[in-house]
Order: sequence, then structure tokens, then C-alpha cells
Amino acid sequence: MQVKKEITVQQAFQRLSALCAKGEHCQHDLLEKMRQWGMDEEAQAEVMARLVEGRYVDDERFARAFVSDKVRYNKWGRRKVEQALWLKHIGKSIILQVLDEVADEEYLSMLRPLLNQKRRTTKARSEYELNMKLIKFAVSRGFTMDIIKQCLEVDDEDEFLD
Repeated sequence: MQVKKEITVQQAFQRLSALCAKGEHCQHDLLEKMRQWGMDEEAQAEVMARLVEGRYVDDERFARAFVSDKVRYNKWGRRKVEQALWLKHIGKSIILQVLDEVADEEYLSMLRPLLNQKRRTTKARSEYELNMKLIKFAVSRGFTMDIIKQCLEVDDEDEFLD
């Protein structure tokens, strides 16, 4: 059985600052790493304070990068991105601020091709059933109902909310 060697505050700071230099990370992820290393909470707080002070870690900057990646490359909708940020313990005010920076037109321009592609590969007995399947698909990608309705050009929302 291997004995875990204690990591010092300086070693943790060096490792985490190098990690932050390579890409954006949130405070929650870094704290989780330090917990895995077996650091006590006081040492974690000290390292985190130094990282924040040195601007190695900034949750707002992380949230902007995260939203940009997930929306543009993974084609996630607002709700899915919001939940992912919540799971990373990003503050509600930061989440709302960063998500409001993404225009509805960007979600629409992403969702339309996704739905058109899905429409071609989805089998359904009626237009209603097809639209229901497309709505479920779009909701699972995190898109809101108002964006989905605009893409599907649905007139009566009550028709789909049975």
C-alpha cells in the first residue's frame, strides 16, 4: 500500500497556477483537486486566495469561456449551459449575466440546422408526432420553449404541451 505524501501550499499553488495558465478553470474545480490531494481547508483557502489575487482563476472569466464553448461548439441551449454552470458552483448573478450576453438569434441559428437534420432522420406517423419528437430533442439539448417554437414555427403552444 502506497502512502500519500502531503502536498505543501507552495506546491499546490505552483501546480494549480500552471494548470490555470493552460486553460480556464473555476474555483470549485480547483478546490476539488486540492481535496483530492488531501489538503486541509485552511491550506485550500490560502492557495485559492493567492490564485484569485493573482488572477489565475476568475469565475466570471471561466463562465464566459464555458458558455462560448458549449453554445458554439457543443450546440447546447441556455438551460443546459445554466445547469452545467450551477453544477460548477458559479454564482447565479454571474450565470445570468453571462447567459444574457448570448443573443436569441445565436440560439436560433444553431437550433434550426439541428432540427432540420433531426427532421430528416426521425420517423413519425404524423406532423404532430414529428414535432413532438423534435421538441423533446431540442429540450434535451437545453433549448427553451420560446426558441424551439420559433424554429418549428408553431402557432399554438398549447397544442404541444399535452
